[in-house]
Amino acid sequence: MPLEIEKKFLVDGEFKNRATKSIRIVQGYLSSLPERTVRVRIWNDKAYLTIKGKPNKTGMTRFEWEKEIPHDEALELLKICEPGVVNKTRYIIPTKEYLVFEVDEFYDENEGLFLAEIELPREDFPFEKPNWLGKEVTNDIRYYNSFLAKHPYKTW
Repeated sequence: MPLEIEKKFLVDGEFKNRATKSIRIVQGYLSSLPERTVRVRIWNDKAYLTIKGKPNKTGMTRFEWEKEIPHDEALELLKICEPGVVNKTRYIIPTKEYLVFEVDEFYDENEGLFLAEIELPREDFPFEKPNWLGKEVTNDIRYYNSFLAKHPYKTW
């Protein structure tokens, strides 16, 4: 079973000058139940359908299945998603440990929110935390994109 192991952090400093790439992302949710989410994502000119399971007790590990789908089909699926679309730019920042921080700058109703994620090979994998990384929010569901779609950051 494919698993995603990641930590999430607020961003508290300048990071864009370290980015090697940026990607525009628009995503909606066909299902945002806590037990499972089904996401449609347009990633620049590509599109994906993703299913994620419920996180474990640490909030770091959960089932994740993703499949590339035709761009035009993703546009049609976005039309039948639950209300609330997440619109963001993702910045890719490599680390010394050959890992990658993905920092999301949110727009629209989530404007002002910057979140960093790092995928790890195991939950206890050590990595260096850059000085622009803020508070860890891995286990705080308010920072899940599926939550932000329904409860935008600007309304908190």
